[in-house]
Amino acid sequence: MYAIIDIETTGGKMGEEAITEIAIYRFDGQKVTDRFISLINPEKKIDDFVVRLTGISNKTVRQAPKFYEVAKRIVEITEDCILVAHNASFDYRVLSLEFRRLGFDYQRSTLCTVEMSQRLLPEEPSYSLGKLTRSLGIPLLNRHRANGDAMATVHLFKLLLDRDTQKIALSEFVKQDLSPLPMHLLSMLDGLPNQLGIYYLYDKKGKLLYMSKSKNIRKRVNEHFTGEGKRDIFLQQQVGKVMYELTGTDLIATLKQEEEHKHITVHFKTKKKKKTFPFALVSHKDKRGYLCLSVELRTPKQEALAIFESQEEGLNLLFEMTERYGLCTKLNGFSQARTYCYNHSIGKCAGACMGDEAVEDYNQRVHQALEHYTLTGRTFVIMDKGRSVQERSVIYIEEGRLRGYGFIELNYQLSKKILQKLILSIEHTPEKAHLLEYYLRKHPFAKQIPIKD
Repeated sequence: MYAIIDIETTGGKMGEEAITEIAIYRFDGQKVTDRFISLINPEKKIDDFVVRLTGISNKTVRQAPKFYEVAKRIVEITEDCILVAHNASFDYRVLSLEFRRLGFDYQRSTLCTVEMSQRLLPEEPSYSLGKLTRSLGIPLLNRHRANGDAMATVHLFKLLLDRDTQKIALSEFVKQDLSPLPMHLLSMLDGLPNQLGIYYLYDKKGKLLYMSKSKNIRKRVNEHFTGEGKRDIFLQQQVGKVMYELTGTDLIATLKQEEEHKHITVHFKTKKKKKTFPFALVSHKDKRGYLCLSVELRTPKQEALAIFESQEEGLNLLFEMTERYGLCTKLNGFSQARTYCYNHSIGKCAGACMGDEAVEDYNQRVHQALEHYTLTGRTFVIMDKGRSVQERSVIYIEEGRLRGYGFIELNYQLSKKILQKLILSIEHTPEKAHLLEYYLRKHPFAKQIPIKD
């Protein structure tokens, strides 16, 4: 037996949808033997796009039964049936989600008419329900309404069964255990966002097992819950609660992850090669007072203006600074000329190499270059998108040192006083400074706002 189904939902983020209309036809392969069609009151706002698409509004479903009132009927009409739908993974996922909200583990085998059509009707230009039924001459009334789409799927499925001369439908297209996760893991997934941030997995006693960042928290946690690696299997067996924190940007997520890995104990840490930064950008003054920049091996006594994973990375940055700000290639170690450097001959150097340029003027350009390419001495915020449309994220750097991050409303006037109240502190380290500097080099148009008292 088959239960051919179509549902309409409120729309919205994955895992937060609710059913607004459902149609189920119980089908024995030849004829319909039972049917259930009903609007459903989702008890939440229906997206405006969905209202325009389906015509189902909150006013339409105000007097409709709630899902728990029809759940028993759905169980009965689909009992001992294979669920058939056009894009079955969607209908089955949302239906199972509604049952999980009631504390019921609803499991059925499924069969997708999209997949069947692609295999049995390979010449069709499109496999959307509307275009496919039009091509095959199948009547489709009330498109994007559950009853109309479900009835069209009945006709389509019957045609596909006739085309299935090799009788492969049951052997190749039926999917078992589309939702293999235990109930307690599924319930943890339901409340997770499809957004960027940090997630934390705790055991049943509240001990932190694992933490990491992800661009899609729900998707990444689901991968842990379905993975077969040693770490994932352990987490599946031990996890009791999942918490998360949205960060708005990947940069904040990375900084927060670096911070928390140093200050909290987890059973498993994210596997990644620990970076070392053996080279540093340093400065000194020559006998005439000119500031000279160089890339050298880091030592505890040196004040590093910036740090690098390799000497090549550091020299590339120093060369870019030299070219962009008209610094002297001789003072910065790129030229061994006895007199003027080559850049002087082509008008890129004002002659500091031979003392022609005033020390104050040259050193001022060096400071400008350092302010552009490093955090040295700067007090500013990096502003970017926040966790919602109404807010922005800020990363606060004060006198060249990372102080923390926070989120502000769009109408905030930034000052040191306000920032000190808003930000969540993060410990400054050379490694985090490198992350910020590297980000600013890769995103030259990032919004940087100087902060004054």
